[in-house]
Amino acid sequence: MIDPFLLISGWLQEHVVIPLLWQLGMIEYDEISFSWTQFAVYGVAQIVLTAAICWPLEKWRPVEIWADRRPVRVDVLYTFIARIGLFPLLTFFIFNALQTNLTAWVTDQGWTPPTLESAFPWLMGRPAVTFVIYMLVLDFADYWRHRLSHNLRWWWPLHSLHHAQRQMTFWCDARNHLLDDLITIFWFGAVGLLIGLPPLQFPLIVLALGFLQSLSHVNARLNFGWLGERILVSPRFHRAHHGILAAGQRSCNYGSVFSLWDQLFGTADFARAYAPTGDPSANEKLATGNYLEQQWMGLRRFAATIARA
Repeated sequence: MIDPFLLISGWLQEHVVIPLLWQLGMIEYDEISFSWTQFAVYGVAQIVLTAAICWPLEKWRPVEIWADRRPVRVDVLYTFIARIGLFPLLTFFIFNALQTNLTAWVTDQGWTPPTLESAFPWLMGRPAVTFVIYMLVLDFADYWRHRLSHNLRWWWPLHSLHHAQRQMTFWCDARNHLLDDLITIFWFGAVGLLIGLPPLQFPLIVLALGFLQSLSHVNARLNFGWLGERILVSPRFHRAHHGILAAGQRSCNYGSVFSLWDQLFGTADFARAYAPTGDPSANEKLATGNYLEQQWMGLRRFAATIARA
């Protein structure tokens, strides 16, 4: 299954990436750029897979039907930037460099770089189990990142761009302000460094989490049943988080993939169902503007909040 991705990545590397790096005087990044190219190809595959699964669900049992879907098309642009552009670039040029330098420094001090396998030797030779544990750790960290983004006054103006969408679909997951995305990337990066997450596994795990997060935003009347929703975040469970009565600090259901964290920390609400979405306090441009207008209005809202503070 991996071979086709390697072939495509190799062709892009040889005919597009290497010539571009040569022109920009950055040829020293040729080796690491292959990892970025490979991840970008995985990102395209994830978009295709997500659309192939979620689009029929939205046609089958839609929560809402809109005559004008222009706001949704803006979210499509967000998805391509996040899955192919911004995140892969920062992951392989920043996270990789940070982990390399941290590992070198720790080794120079005579210590062993931290990994889950070194902390729990029974994980040696069990890559599938380790992968799931890494997912759990990152999702736990994302629960608190998400909760803080609602409850810190300076952070909410950035995150509110994500909640301003009144036409929530599976494309909505990547609808974020660039500053909010940067905070998220460094948040995940710090956790990844702390647990010794391998550089190549890091983006692959985030891609897997991203697919499940896209599914939770789908515009479909879909739940996982009583037991399933107590394990995974379903579209019904997550839509309550995006409801107009849950905007800002009054929100619930912060979990991205696993609903376990909301149950543990008292923020789970299984009673709300298929509410209208959006942020009533947001400027109209945050909801229906183009990409640049949304980014600008989010920045203005953030700056106004900082000024008032």
